[in-house]
Amino acid sequence: MNHWCKFAEYLKIMQKGIYNPKAIMMLWITAAIWGFAFVAQRAGMEFIGPFTFNGIRFLLGSVSLLPLIFWMKFRQKRPSAKHKNILKGGLLAGLVLFIGASLQQAGMVYTTAGKAGFITGFYIILVPLIGVFIGQHITRLLWMGAFIALAGLYLLTMNGPLVLQKGDMLILLSAFFWAIHVQLINKLVDTHSALPLSAFQFAICGVLSLTAGFIFETVSILTIMQALWPLLYGGLMSVGIAYTLQVVAQQHVHPAYASIILSFETVFAVIGGWLLLNEILNLRNLVGCLLMLAGIVIVQVWGSKTSPG
Repeated sequence: MNHWCKFAEYLKIMQKGIYNPKAIMMLWITAAIWGFAFVAQRAGMEFIGPFTFNGIRFLLGSVSLLPLIFWMKFRQKRPSAKHKNILKGGLLAGLVLFIGASLQQAGMVYTTAGKAGFITGFYIILVPLIGVFIGQHITRLLWMGAFIALAGLYLLTMNGPLVLQKGDMLILLSAFFWAIHVQLINKLVDTHSALPLSAFQFAICGVLSLTAGFIFETVSILTIMQALWPLLYGGLMSVGIAYTLQVVAQQHVHPAYASIILSFETVFAVIGGWLLLNEILNLRNLVGCLLMLAGIVIVQVWGSKTSPG
């Protein structure tokens, strides 16, 4: 009976999403932008290093949010209390974001855009797993989804028996920090406004990344200009526009339904690598992709409801 109740609730979620076609379209556009961003990241690193790429794109993303922040502030009759004390939360979130983004960007030097997209999507499984250590209750269906995704991860990334390639391991480590970042943001949004917090953390991540770029990489105006289009896409589209679309859309769509659509960024990453970078996944890899996606969907639809335990 309990499973039938969950199924009925899921139908209500689907129905609510169908009645908001504009919001649904925004979410699909967001997923596509984020998926194709993996292609932009690989293309950009043909000219500049990972730290420099991240530094510029996150600073661009931060700046792109400023007009929306000022517009929303202008519309508010009273200043929001959530704008206060944003320094500590933004610094912490920006630091975690910097570590995750740096590991991901460095890993993409050694792996394909499609594999990077799917392995990064594994953070959706890691988020509730980390929740175990902070007192959250995890359902049996969530564990099932995690093991299915883990099986897919094995088929997707293993090059022979129990061997992870260097790039795959870096991307997997970045997924762990993305999971920490999601849990951190979940706490911070209770006391901080979402857009100012995002702009500030993007700025912190950008400054840290660019500083590391000047220390460890060769930075020049010429190479930056050669990577201009991937940088513009990664900064303005992936960080700025996609995030804004997500925030607007999720005001009208149930979060469980929205998360299913957004998880398809991994599928768009594979499509982007195939269309633009001539990347090929064999049958083993494709089965791994399908298993990971199945695990993600199971977690997001039935197993992601956590409560203090």
